[in-house]
Amino acid sequence: MGNPLFSILIANYNNGKFFQDCYNSIMAQTYSHWEVIIVDDASTDNSVAIIKKIIGEDTRFKVYENPENKGCGFTKRKCAELATGELCAFLDPDDAITSEALELMVAEHEKHPEASLIYSNLYFCDLYLNIQYERKSKIIENSDAYFFDFEGNVSAFLSFKKEFYSKTEGINSYLQRAVDRDLLFILYEVGPAILLDKSFYKYRIHNNGISTNQNEDKAYFWFWVTIIDAAKRRNVNIEHLFTEKALLSRREVALQKEIDGYNKSFIFKALRKLGLFKIFLKN
Repeated sequence: MGNPLFSILIANYNNGKFFQDCYNSIMAQTYSHWEVIIVDDASTDNSVAIIKKIIGEDTRFKVYENPENKGCGFTKRKCAELATGELCAFLDPDDAITSEALELMVAEHEKHPEASLIYSNLYFCDLYLNIQYERKSKIIENSDAYFFDFEGNVSAFLSFKKEFYSKTEGINSYLQRAVDRDLLFILYEVGPAILLDKSFYKYRIHNNGISTNQNEDKAYFWFWVTIIDAAKRRNVNIEHLFTEKALLSRREVALQKEIDGYNKSFIFKALRKLGLFKIFLKN
């Protein structure tokens, strides 16, 4: 593979205020042969102006703008289409990567030419990118038609070979969330996934995150959209998985809400003292 060009892909929407940290982490890379593809999804703040001011005249950064808001799936698909590197990885504009991320990913791809993607561990960080804890990924079994990563064993920093991505139908432009899951599934279907057991990605937790806090339920819905799409491609029936994973989860949530309501009631307190709570629930 030699000295491959590494394309860092950034889909931005109203996150220009965080971009300085992202930019600093790119500039600190120990691997120097890279480009950055930035696609702004018609931000309503001053993101584009901020980003252009930060990058200046550096031609390694290429900025594109959607004429209207198209959503995360469309914008990330466009990032991948515009990439000219042999290796690619998405980096959100509100996050950052450690200085050795690209160098070690390139080396791992050279060790595993058969790999479609290589993933790693990540750090969850606070608003100021101070590390709060490390999220360890796990080795997954390849070539499993029923692999949908419900346990979240695969996470960022995830890099992939552009030649393998070209074998897929590409990121689903319809998606509003769970685009990282869709990318994982399509790459998984065309080649092995390899774990590099190191932490490179600094994931910033804040209220506007696309899959955090109030957006968790929406993210779960789009996750199932990607699962259904993958099942169609793999020609497998996932009705039993939906019943097991999605409906059971909803029932557990409903039961917990019911229990929480009992917890606050006078009658529950009395029944619990009498040891009759389980009987009460069954009825």
